[in-house]
Amino acid sequence: MELSNEFDVDAPIDVVWKVLTDLERIAPCLPGAQLQEVEGDEFRGVVKVRVGPITAQYKGAASFVERDGDAHRAVLRAEGRDTRGAGNAAADITAEMVSTGAGTKVTVTTDLKVTGKVAQFGRGVMADVSRKLMGQFAENLRGLLQQDEPVVEPARQEPEPVPESVDEPVDEPVDEPVDKQVRIIDAPEAEAVDLVGAAGAPVLKRLLPVIVAVVVLVAVIIVFV
Repeated sequence: MELSNEFDVDAPIDVVWKVLTDLERIAPCLPGAQLQEVEGDEFRGVVKVRVGPITAQYKGAASFVERDGDAHRAVLRAEGRDTRGAGNAAADITAEMVSTGAGTKVTVTTDLKVTGKVAQFGRGVMADVSRKLMGQFAENLRGLLQQDEPVVEPARQEPEPVPESVDEPVDEPVDEPVDKQVRIIDAPEAEAVDLVGAAGAPVLKRLLPVIVAVVVLVAVIIVFV
């Protein structure tokens, strides 16, 4: 399914572009998301969602497949799997920015594929939830941009002259392959997104049959395991 959302922020387009393409900074702005580690160009983490008393956690990875700074267009590919094996999700997320004079307009288009219990919600519910979560994300982004302050670079100092010395034979270093190192991100644990709360009262009736089915299933597992 394809979901489209847009929002405005009161910041220059180059500033917004720099922040939105920095996944380490932007991850905490997305409700339910937690960045855990980085390896090369791949970012790994979890997204938690809650439906009534049931919490699902998608663990996966994301990486940029396109990043055009001149056009201010970026495409992020993300894949995740429910840690309990109840389904998986994959998405191509395209963010496009245009200057509005007073600020920046951001359009986010998500080509989403989901399986498992969450897929039972259908496009209507997912669009409602997406719109609500994107609003929360935009508010968090505005707060992040307000915290940014211009950084004053220290004056460059000229290096002191080095006295001449007699050259001595030096062994040439041998280039060795360097393994990509996994960098652990020390971030607070994310709070699960409440899908019922995010969807709101108008779609609550559509969610109830799924919630009841999940609760009954869990109860059966507890009794017979």
